[in-house]
Amino acid sequence: MITNPTPQRALRGHMPKRPTPRAATTGEHHARLASRLTLRDRWLARMLYEHKVFTTHQIVELGYPSVRAANHRLLDLFKWRVVDRFQPFVGLGTAPMHYVLDIAGAVALAYEDGIDPKALGYRHEDAIGVAHSLRLAHTVGTNGIFTSLVALSRQSGAHGRLTAWWSEMRCKRLFGDMVRPDAYGRWRENGHQIEFFLEFDFGTEDLATLASKLHGYEKLALATGITTPVLVWLPTNRREASARKALATVLSGLDRPTLVPIATSTAQTTSVVGESTPAAARWLPVVESASRRPGRLRLAELAQLWPYAEPPGAATPTVLARQELALPDPLPPAPTASQFRR
Repeated sequence: MITNPTPQRALRGHMPKRPTPRAATTGEHHARLASRLTLRDRWLARMLYEHKVFTTHQIVELGYPSVRAANHRLLDLFKWRVVDRFQPFVGLGTAPMHYVLDIAGAVALAYEDGIDPKALGYRHEDAIGVAHSLRLAHTVGTNGIFTSLVALSRQSGAHGRLTAWWSEMRCKRLFGDMVRPDAYGRWRENGHQIEFFLEFDFGTEDLATLASKLHGYEKLALATGITTPVLVWLPTNRREASARKALATVLSGLDRPTLVPIATSTAQTTSVVGESTPAAARWLPVVESASRRPGRLRLAELAQLWPYAEPPGAATPTVLARQELALPDPLPPAPTASQFRR
């Protein structure tokens, strides 16, 4: 059967994008980076080492004035092998670009801290492998809670500041024999300071399993003598209602329930108009009876509800089996004159 042939113009698909040229990670390239990397570049690389992966939006929240400024600098860092990037597959629309630490960035930070890069334990395969991890969305979600607090801290005239942020892996190395929180943070606002462990729930974990973690937190408080509140972030209000029942049941069965203060919040919780950050009045404490429930509180107000949970003056010293980079400050360094031009 003879048919009309397909026109040639219909056979021309979209031209694939040219791969962005990238530098080879040679000694000469590492030497050139010494004059190119700003304090903010090095800080961002250190944050990626600590927290694994950030989206473009989260990087803007962390230390850039706009998406355009962030993309402009991130492209340079990508070409220089300081960071690497990927886009996960999504069924609808386009996923944001995700960034991880690359070889040149890890080498620069290792020498900056006086560590042999081979002893650091960094492997590019592991760093970029998060693209295929089943916990990618969980890691990005957890990091998003804290990047929101960083963005709030960076606002002009801000009354609050995120003063500490530890990753899941750091918490695991320190407390993993008892608890494995998704992150640890410390928030200061209007003279009040609270430290907390974060449990980020995506709705995939059995609620009984989630609530059973309180036994480990009680054990940690008894071992350290420090009472640290546990904040549970849930995806929906319905999930929160069910989780609170499970948490209250386990809490009532603890030998020392006051050692494990708990509050919950959800992504659906609305607070003060124009203030949707994790620091807003969105945290609902888990208490013994509904008559004692104080309502949803600001993050800093939890410190007044649990005055016995005031954090110590300095972070707990860490003794680790292997060498690693120093923990970065959650907030970026002050911009320099040269940085404004980049």
